[in-house]
Amino acid sequence: MIRLIVGNKGSGKTKTLIAMTNEAVAASSGNVVCLEKGLKLTYDISHKARLVDTDEYGVEGFDALYGFIAGLMAGNYDITHIFVDATLKIGGRDYEAFAALVDRLVKLTGAHQVEMTFTVSCDPSELPQRLAQYIVH
Repeated sequence: MIRLIVGNKGSGKTKTLIAMTNEAVAASSGNVVCLEKGLKLTYDISHKARLVDTDEYGVEGFDALYGFIAGLMAGNYDITHIFVDATLKIGGRDYEAFAALVDRLVKLTGAHQVEMTFTVSCDPSELPQRLAQYIVH
């Protein structure tokens, strides 16, 4: 399952992601992973979640983000949830390329039963229409 938390800057996306991550940690019998650009969430995310700084691994662009997520899943079959904060800062502001990433990840989440949640800093109307079904309100 893919979920997108979409809104303009300052709309509370990261707070929502933090709450969802901590809820997943409490409820999951597997591993919860949170990807972020820079280490800003260290004290907000439960220590039981794996917090990964994408800058540390040189993840830039949506193709690199896909490869990184697929690699995480290939290396650990116990991942139940993946949360990604500041998605457009990691991948870029190409909304069509982001939609293509989501299309590719839908196949992975179905095959591996992993829930993925992304924060996307933009107005929902800016995203391609096919992503509307994934937006959390």
